[in-house]
Amino acid sequence: MNTGSDRGTNESAAGDTATETTAQTTAEVSAESAEETLHVSKAPAFIKARRTLHLSWQVGVFVVGLAVIAAGVAMLVLPGPGWVAIFAGLAIWATEFAWAHLVLRWTKRKVTEAAQKALDPKVRRRNIILTTTGLVIAGALIGFYLWKYGLVLPWDLKDQ
Repeated sequence: MNTGSDRGTNESAAGDTATETTAQTTAEVSAESAEETLHVSKAPAFIKARRTLHLSWQVGVFVVGLAVIAAGVAMLVLPGPGWVAIFAGLAIWATEFAWAHLVLRWTKRKVTEAAQKALDPKVRRRNIILTTTGLVIAGALIGFYLWKYGLVLPWDLKDQ
């Protein structure tokens, strides 16, 4: 740190380096503080002011998020946007819980990486080839069925 006295070039350079290091440390601390502020509860101030009310709020948020995630899991096997509902439930939890915020951020990063990988020309070419091959095989099977049986449903077939 430079105290204002002129003791020499080496000491002032060392002081400048210490100042830069302190500035970097301060920037890291402020970045960590900004990171921590992302995890602050989104509850209104009057709810956060009372411990029991805030705990009730968190329980309510947890139950609503759990219901949305459960509906999303059900929609994985039933018709509906299952993954969208699961991520929505996780986003609901992330408004109150730091661990859910971290999981949501990790999930967003992985989805972005997967999207970038899917846009890779080699992967796209392979996917197009596999899809085309599958459609050709399905078309051949449907064509064989229509040639053999006509437009008759399988459960309406008589002994042929």
